[in-house]
Amino acid sequence: MTKELTETDFAERRHRMVQEQLRARGITDERVLAAMEKVPRHLFVPPSERWAAYDDGPLPIGLGQTISQPYMVACMTELLRLTPTDRVLEIGTGSGYQAAILAELAGEVWTIERHLELAEKARELLERLGYTNVHVIAGDGSVGHPEAAPYDGIIVTCAAPAVPKPLLEQLAVGGRMVIPVTVGFSQDLRLVERLNGAKTKDTEQAAGEEGQPRYKETSILSCVFVPLIGECGYPK
Repeated sequence: MTKELTETDFAERRHRMVQEQLRARGITDERVLAAMEKVPRHLFVPPSERWAAYDDGPLPIGLGQTISQPYMVACMTELLRLTPTDRVLEIGTGSGYQAAILAELAGEVWTIERHLELAEKARELLERLGYTNVHVIAGDGSVGHPEAAPYDGIIVTCAAPAVPKPLLEQLAVGGRMVIPVTVGFSQDLRLVERLNGAKTKDTEQAAGEEGQPRYKETSILSCVFVPLIGECGYPK
């Protein structure tokens, strides 16, 4: 008979996750590491998967969706370089785990999930855990949430055919967006920065006219995510 895991067991596994999967692989932001050690990932997965909550990989959460590998969560979060007053938009709430990590680091978080059932479950859990600075929205994340824009950080946890224009427009000057983009038969995690200043060889204009916003796009690593479904993503 399998031993039922206690909160102490989960805490020990969470600590090993941070040390062996994150710190050992080059995650250096101490605020990100502290958030990953604090947030109880096992509560964001189905009870049948809790024994594997701190393993090195994604897990199913229902409706064909997954909770991302801990390293990927930490890597994407670190790339945002969040401060305690930042406003962040997340596309793809899932179970709410990434939103909880963001809530530990930023001032306010808006997170959008197209599956109403997942959005409601995430909202309930985040509220139960005391995250009053997270706003869960059920809807099409590919068009963002202009009502609360601009955002200092945008994180997309599903792969897009291209960087959605509405998300570019909702990114604040000096802001950073992390997004997986499909390239052929693979996916590329990219960092998009909205710049302010003269065009250089490292920048590209969102539109061809002078005076339009300029962005720098950097390839980070290969990845695998579920597709971004919506008006500015893939069709259902």
